[in-house]
Amino acid sequence: MTNHITFEPKYVFDVNPDVKVRTRFAPSPTGELHVGGARTALYSWLFAKHHNGEFVLRIEDTDLERSDPQKTIGIMNSMQWLNLEWDHGPYYQTKRFDRYNEVIEKMLEAGLAYYCFISKEELDQIRAEQEANKEKPRAPRTYRDMPLADAKKRIAETGETPVVRFKNPMEGSVIFDDAIRGKIEVSNSELDDLIIRRADGSPTYNFCVVIDDWDMAITHVVRGEDHINNTPRQINILKALGAEIPVYAHVSMILGEDGKKLSKRHGAVSAMEFHKDGYLADALINYLVRLGWGHGDQEIFSREEMIQFFELNQVSHSASRFMMDKLQWLNQHYICNAPKAEVEKALAWQYTQAGVDTTTGPALSTIIDMLGERCKTLVEMVEKSRYFFEDFTEFDEAAAKKQFKAAAVTPLKTVKEKLAAITEENWTAQTTHQAIQDTAAELEVGMGKVGMPLRVAVTGTGQSPSMDVTLAAIGRERTLARLQRAIDFIEQNA
Repeated sequence: MTNHITFEPKYVFDVNPDVKVRTRFAPSPTGELHVGGARTALYSWLFAKHHNGEFVLRIEDTDLERSDPQKTIGIMNSMQWLNLEWDHGPYYQTKRFDRYNEVIEKMLEAGLAYYCFISKEELDQIRAEQEANKEKPRAPRTYRDMPLADAKKRIAETGETPVVRFKNPMEGSVIFDDAIRGKIEVSNSELDDLIIRRADGSPTYNFCVVIDDWDMAITHVVRGEDHINNTPRQINILKALGAEIPVYAHVSMILGEDGKKLSKRHGAVSAMEFHKDGYLADALINYLVRLGWGHGDQEIFSREEMIQFFELNQVSHSASRFMMDKLQWLNQHYICNAPKAEVEKALAWQYTQAGVDTTTGPALSTIIDMLGERCKTLVEMVEKSRYFFEDFTEFDEAAAKKQFKAAAVTPLKTVKEKLAAITEENWTAQTTHQAIQDTAAELEVGMGKVGMPLRVAVTGTGQSPSMDVTLAAIGRERTLARLQRAIDFIEQNA
């Protein structure tokens, strides 16, 4: 083994020595940002912010066949929507192949890695035999001790394209203290010699991750529990390079309400799907942070409180269930209690997506005040408020059948006359309420005999906020026109 080889990180940004915590989120752009990934990103982000550290975004796009640039854009858009801003990045693994190969060549020279000439066909046959004998599949170390000069001579003479394998230690154990799960120990005898460069010359995921974490001075690696098996291999490579070993924290998976792995059969599973379905970013963040972490009995947290209280060692190692009704409860809370300007901005986006023109109609803050307690999502709010901005073409069939009887004509004509007497300048919840009240008194009927058919006439439905605020928001001209249309409808059909 050559001993004069020096391994040093090549930092991809100016590393501040005063920063004691540096985390990263490293999604693969083969799909949307799943809520499980969003929670991992959140935990990583919160831990960095809690310790006045830095958060790095890295795109692990070495899977050239499945990686999609549009998915990368989608992931970053999702993180920006969730307000999980990164301090460094994004960095792309496909732009760092020269760096990975530089280290691999040095490892070959130092005797830390070797060329393996076992073909894929031979390896498949070996593994089939191992499985038939109920042995753990692993590649034989046939070429582990071949001198580098002999391997290079063979390549030159035959034109073979061997893989490069890391010389994993053959004795001892890998022991690390997982920040969430505690002590984990894996015997090196359970690990084979990992391929770090494929026959086509591309470096492998497990190797790229190690070099990236090294070159980005990552101190804490927060990722899903599906990576636990990769960690001992990566630690061994880091040790071989003489690199600092980061703290690892493996987050448990999120299950659906039925206890099975969360998937599309449970409904929305990506962050942007929840965005499109009318959930506020802070509501989703608040829900995700509680899927495995808590602070006493507190359920609702501001961002500042999350940053203040969050610690990795308080995260549960048990799987969590995604309960949609709990998320909807939180979302409704944020609709009603978040800064009005933020909710208005999110609601305006939803109206645009639905093709609703809100330039003529009440202020969005009025809609939120009227419907906040009635709607669990902004999509629901849009659908329940269309009549404030658009004329409807049909009355709700069940509501019309119940309220549009011949006896409703007189109350509707009377209230229309009284409403018409109100000027545009005086059109308020108070004046419209008085008109409804005066109609009931004049006809000597209960308020419901006036209000219920009036509601269907001006909203097209049997449910709405109280009629005074509803009429005030719909406006004078629309109210009067809709009343006349309802009267005509009853006279023609009753």
